[in-house]
Amino acid sequence: MNRLFRLGPVLRARKAQEDAARGAVIQSRREIREAQQLAKRRALDLTGADAPTEGTARAMVASMVARQSLAQSLTNAHRMVADAEEVTRERVAELADAAKRRRAVEMMAERHADTVRSHDLKVDQANLDELAVTMKARNAARGLDGQSEERANLLRTGAGTAADREAVSRDAALAVHATRTQPLDLADAAQAIAARRGDLAEAVRKAEPSPSEPT
Repeated sequence: MNRLFRLGPVLRARKAQEDAARGAVIQSRREIREAQQLAKRRALDLTGADAPTEGTARAMVASMVARQSLAQSLTNAHRMVADAEEVTRERVAELADAAKRRRAVEMMAERHADTVRSHDLKVDQANLDELAVTMKARNAARGLDGQSEERANLLRTGAGTAADREAVSRDAALAVHATRTQPLDLADAAQAIAARRGDLAEAVRKAEPSPSEPT
């Protein structure tokens, strides 16, 4: 199976898009705070610029024009706050959409990783089963069965009862004795040697020239 997740580049691109959207949201929220601070300053300026109650007409007109300008600036600042909040809402929605698209590909990557892990576990289990079958076949070929193997293991490890260890030792001693005392069949060997000598004598006789043949 393909161990490499083929949508890896897509997942990296989705993560980059989500990071960019998150950065845009952070920037928008910063712009909201700046617009709110500007609106607060404009409000303070307008509050401090009281309408003149005395002075020349020209001075009173100039003061009124300044107040109107401050009022317009305050209105613009409030509009900036509203616009920044609207942009922030849009960018938050874009961030949510980017996160959703990233998560969709990420879930596919997780399922692929689970499939790879499951495949590896099955392969490992199959290898273990095959090894167990091979070892069993080898033991059977050597004439070992479960009981004799267990008794031999008891002898090697010193586990089990004293009777078990004595039985295993007795079987091993009998096997060694039978091997050492097995009689040799000397009669068959002697017959084989005699037959071989007869064949050699016949071959020499045939190779010698007949007395009637000229030399």
